[in-house]
Amino acid sequence: MNVAVALLTTALVIVVALMAAASAAKLARLDGATYPAALTRAAIAFASVITLAAAVTSALAALFT
Repeated sequence: MNVAVALLTTALVIVVALMAAASAAKLARLDGATYPAALTRAAIAFASVITLAAAVTSALAALFT
């Protein structure tokens, strides 16, 4: 049960990170950025969401142990 919850949570975080990255890239292109700049903004957004999820997980783990 715990493994299934962990896998589903991981999948959800990845999907949210990909959606944030796609949105950042689309907004960058609408703003007139070049493709490399839009890709950079997408990568930063993706990494930010993953980092935020790791920080929240770490804080929750410290809270409940």
